[in-house]
Amino acid sequence: MRTRAAVLHGVGQEWRVEEIELDPPGPGEVLVKTAFAGLCHSDEHLVTGDMVPPQELLDTIPGGTIFPIIGGHEGSGVVVEVGANVTKVAPGDHVSCSFVPACGICPPCAQGKQNLCDLGARTFGGGMITDGTYRTHTADGRDLGALAKLGTFSEHMVLADASVIKVEPDLPLEVVCLVSCGVATGYGSAVSRAEVKAGDTVVVVGCGGIGSNAVQGAAAAGAANVIAVDPVQFKQEKAMEFGATHAVGSMEEAMPLVNDLTWGRMADATILTPGVLHGDLIQPAMELTAKGGTVVATAVAPMDQTDVKLDLARMTLSQKEASPNSRIPELLMLYRQGKLKLDELITRRYPLDEINQGYKDMNDGINIRGVIEFA
Repeated sequence: MRTRAAVLHGVGQEWRVEEIELDPPGPGEVLVKTAFAGLCHSDEHLVTGDMVPPQELLDTIPGGTIFPIIGGHEGSGVVVEVGANVTKVAPGDHVSCSFVPACGICPPCAQGKQNLCDLGARTFGGGMITDGTYRTHTADGRDLGALAKLGTFSEHMVLADASVIKVEPDLPLEVVCLVSCGVATGYGSAVSRAEVKAGDTVVVVGCGGIGSNAVQGAAAAGAANVIAVDPVQFKQEKAMEFGATHAVGSMEEAMPLVNDLTWGRMADATILTPGVLHGDLIQPAMELTAKGGTVVATAVAPMDQTDVKLDLARMTLSQKEASPNSRIPELLMLYRQGKLKLDELITRRYPLDEINQGYKDMNDGINIRGVIEFA
């Protein structure tokens, strides 16, 4: 079938909305009509090149490049058709996309760690995670990749059934789109990875689509102090609406504030959710964090970056942890109960043809989360 998608042909280029060819779903695959796609910063990292692997790694995949590629890894839609052996969803079902597949039978999945599913290793380069062949092609017949094996910047998608999660049909599909990535990642960074407890002091650095949900997660877990750090005044104000108790423009400003709030003990957890994670952010995050505290890094770093500034002596003496985060039905239940703000995360809606304007608005700091709305 013919459909339309936003395709990136190389680093530094704009997204091009073009007609593509889409094959029918094979065994273990589903055809989904996309409803909404989130304009996540991770897709912008393809444009800037931060998320493009070095050439020595690209040389290990067929063709030696990830381009051209359909963007989008945050989305929702309605199942149109299913391939052989698909039992978890049926035509008409509403689904949320998962940028990390969950097969349910590999060792991590069997241990309840579906975010570490072995199928995740197949989401880089190549074709479908089911058999390695392609379902998407350019109009002139060339194979076309899809980010995270999803490609939600497309009016229709063929996905592995391991990459979709059935949701209740009465839930708004724009909300279902958000929990696909940004909400689950940010909320999970606070609740699951940092394990925020009642009474804790938490610092969240970067308050866009992921950071805003880290703020919500920390507040929901009962943190006494949630300090939002972002240089954009609009994002500071929104963070206060999502549960932050304080908001400042930089980690330098946060330092004396956290010191005063904790009587010098510092934060129980510092969660890094900037647009781009650079190595020089780790040390100030460690300084904001108490002895025995946790630093969680939930952001994309440039793939060629290997240097991190870190005071190892203080880290080892203080037993601080540095690490990075999944859970869609639970988040939607919290939303249904009025305990999680999701509608408020959407700042603007764009048609597919305005995707480049959506990313300009994100880079200009005027969106918490923009979404593509498919008619």
